Amino acid sequence: MIVKQRNLLMKWANFFGWKTDRRAGAPPRFEYAGEFSRQRRRMIEEHLYGRDVRDTSVLEAMLRVPREAFLEAEYRHDAYADKPQPIGKRQTISQPYMVARMTEMARVVPGCRVLELGSGCGYQTAVIMELGGEVVGIELHRELAESAKTRLQSLGYRRFSLVHGNGYDGFGDQAPFDIIISGAAPRVLPEHLPGQLQDGGRMVIPIGPEGDQHLYRYTRKGETYHRERLFGVRFLPLIPPGPQPQESLSL
Repeated sequence: MIVKQRNLLMKWANFFGWKTDRRAGAPPRFEYAGEFSRQRRRMIEEHLYGRDVRDTSVLEAMLRVPREAFLEAEYRHDAYADKPQPIGKRQTISQPYMVARMTEMARVVPGCRVLELGSGCGYQTAVIMELGGEVVGIELHRELAESAKTRLQSLGYRRFSLVHGNGYDGFGDQAPFDIIISGAAPRVLPEHLPGQLQDGGRMVIPIGPEGDQHLYRYTRKGETYHRERLFGVRFLPLIPPGPQPQESLSL
């Protein structure tokens, strides 16, 4: 029975692209250095691997991105705590676990084109680029979009473009995408989003009203879409379309 369960687990590990031993208590060995080395180690070993993030490429990307650089000075001491942090405009940077888990479920690979809805401060944008993705991000708040652009460029990132505008209907002019990731939750799935995926593409998105949201993954197979309900979450809302124009900020 144990052998059968192990074989089944490995089958699913191969399907999801996990690249390490999923046994509890065997986290990958990384080198931790710098001012936040202890906090980063705790993030990786307790908050990410200690739960269920197993893709070593995702763990390495989370380790490489300096999360403290995406926060105001007063919050940097707590940058690697597994909780959201304010970034201005009544918005937040998602907790490390959620960023890692959504990235893992999206199966980001080098060279893929990713549409990110609600880029915020640019933290998940950076994680995706560390995995080799090219990101088109949309952010509703101009000040956040502009500061994210400046921050990402100062950290040496280049394979991205940021758009100030409403991402509710995606970005049809730039479609199709290999991956769509949303950092905010619409009450229902916007009808134009699934059609902006490539065949075989994946969309990871929280859906539902406040207090009753779940994370979903949609996979396109020709003209059909396979939906998986993953787990309960809590996100800020993805605002329906308004009059704001979309303006390119970086490339």
